Amino acid sequence: LLQSGGLNCPDFYHFDSAGRTPALQAPLQFPVVIKARRLSSSRGVIRADTPQAFQEAVQWVQGIQAKADRDAAQLGLVVESFIPGREYALEGLLVEGRLRVLALFDKPDPLDGPYFEETLYITPSRLPQDKQEEIGQTVQRACALAGLASGPIHAEMRVNQQGVWLLEIAARSIGGLCGRMLRYALGMSLEELILRHALNLSLPQTQLADASGVMMIPIPRRGIFQGVRNLEEALRVADIGDIQITAQPGQIIAPPPEGASYLGFIFARGKSADAVESALRQARQRLVFDIQAGIPVSVYNT
Repeated sequence: LLQSGGLNCPDFYHFDSAGRTPALQAPLQFPVVIKARRLSSSRGVIRADTPQAFQEAVQWVQGIQAKADRDAAQLGLVVESFIPGREYALEGLLVEGRLRVLALFDKPDPLDGPYFEETLYITPSRLPQDKQEEIGQTVQRACALAGLASGPIHAEMRVNQQGVWLLEIAARSIGGLCGRMLRYALGMSLEELILRHALNLSLPQTQLADASGVMMIPIPRRGIFQGVRNLEEALRVADIGDIQITAQPGQIIAPPPEGASYLGFIFARGKSADAVESALRQARQRLVFDIQAGIPVSVYNT
């Protein structure tokens, strides 16, 4: 759809052969990104810069997808050219085919691989206004191409000197607890806004007087989550509104490309995007997570 509509789209192909040594197909050149077909939260997404890394990544992603999806063998993988540039996200609502942008989020941390764990979402965006408008117009065109006309939209994109490159458009709202940071701007929860739209009730105007943001707390290493310390200290950081730890004690956790969740969410609201970003980073630095390195095995003498 992107190619047929004249929008920026990386070269890509479908890799569906199992049991043979994978080799990169023309016209793709390194670096490339290997993607599972039906996973989330950057699970099964790996960048490869060399033929050896490509072979290892294909086998790894095949294994991840096989564990997560019964249709893995039929799905195959996607291989596409790596898109340089900063990454952004758009939260929107389609009303009679027209896109209403609820928020445009900066993702300040570089997402260059080899794995692609998201961390920070900050709004309003610090992009120049013309670039923000270009993102909105690109998402609008892609929605029309896909036949989307009504309801919530969550889009992810990269921006570089060649323009806007869409990574994803999903006919849903933002995932996890992240939508909570929009409550102040909307005057209600994002879920209520979506329901009001579905019921043809009046919708509020977005008021972005302050900046807001969320950190999806990354998982530093694989292991068994035991708990968190210094939570009260982190909550005392200026502009921090709430911290929700969603990982449960005893839960096996792992970072991307194998993991599919986060340790939790940190929320902040402040006078500027820079202040919000600083607060989120400070709060994360104060948290100490206890992660057991492995499953203990007791050996009894008989």
